[in-house]
Amino acid sequence: MLSWSLHRQSSEGEGSGSGISTTLETIPPPAPARKIKIALALGGGAARGWAHIGVLRALDEARVEIGMIAGTSIGALVGGCYLAGKLDELESFARSLTMRRIASLLDLTIGGSGLFGGMRLTKRMQEHLEGLNVEDLDRPFVAVAAEVNTGHEVWIANGSLITALRASYALPGIFEPVRSNHRTLVDGALVNPVPVSVCRAYEQLLVVAVNLNYDLYGRSAVVRHNASLSPQEVQKQEAAPYARLGMTGVMVQAFNIIQDRIARARLAGDPPDISLQPRLSDIGLSEFHRAGEAIERGYEEARARLPEIQRMQEVYASHP
Repeated sequence: MLSWSLHRQSSEGEGSGSGISTTLETIPPPAPARKIKIALALGGGAARGWAHIGVLRALDEARVEIGMIAGTSIGALVGGCYLAGKLDELESFARSLTMRRIASLLDLTIGGSGLFGGMRLTKRMQEHLEGLNVEDLDRPFVAVAAEVNTGHEVWIANGSLITALRASYALPGIFEPVRSNHRTLVDGALVNPVPVSVCRAYEQLLVVAVNLNYDLYGRSAVVRHNASLSPQEVQKQEAAPYARLGMTGVMVQAFNIIQDRIARARLAGDPPDISLQPRLSDIGLSEFHRAGEAIERGYEEARARLPEIQRMQEVYASHP
């Protein structure tokens, strides 16, 4: 088979009188593939939520454009800080947390609607987010909360960013509910733990969810149980070690179960295009001092799924 150079020489040797142009036209390079922006649905999960920082770092490194963020609980906190340009400050704060420092940030309340008032944490947010409204952000942002008196799911897309974040992570029984415009708001994980539906309502084509509790319990199971024990089994039970959870531990575990079951039900009915599921089952809801581990696991999960995300961007871009 003749090479391209020999073919060109042969064409030139035929003479200019043949009417065939011997000038090679420059072939323009192919246009770069158009990629659409993704919408992120950042789920709740308390201390596990630091993994969202790692996810955002990986997406930024790969230059995956984010068109909007919907966040629940700590997902709202991380997403809101990211869009406000304060992710570096939040990561620095998270990595600096120790057990002692966490205790110093919790203001115990007596006779209130929660164990902690949350005002010390609010003051820390005010240092960076004071005066900033949700609508001031450069991309759409929605924080999901729940209204205590009605059970309504509340989407906060306007007004004070600090109030929106506080309302979304106000875990019932742990933090005081947030009063805002005649509503009493608590943690949005009670109604929409992974807010994919919010992104769909905003007509986002490609929705990527980050589910922090996927591997916590596994699929729902029904266990047959005998409430009566034989004498031998009674002795075994009494001899076996039993770790009491305490009041707060029981509340947190109950909330874990509720959040997991609601998330599975809602995601089954309205699934995301891609679901990121960092391995976080060994990190407890209150272990905020393990931020470094959570961030790294979120980063690793997002990096591993980048080819899938980029492929889906190209697929959606080819069908305008």
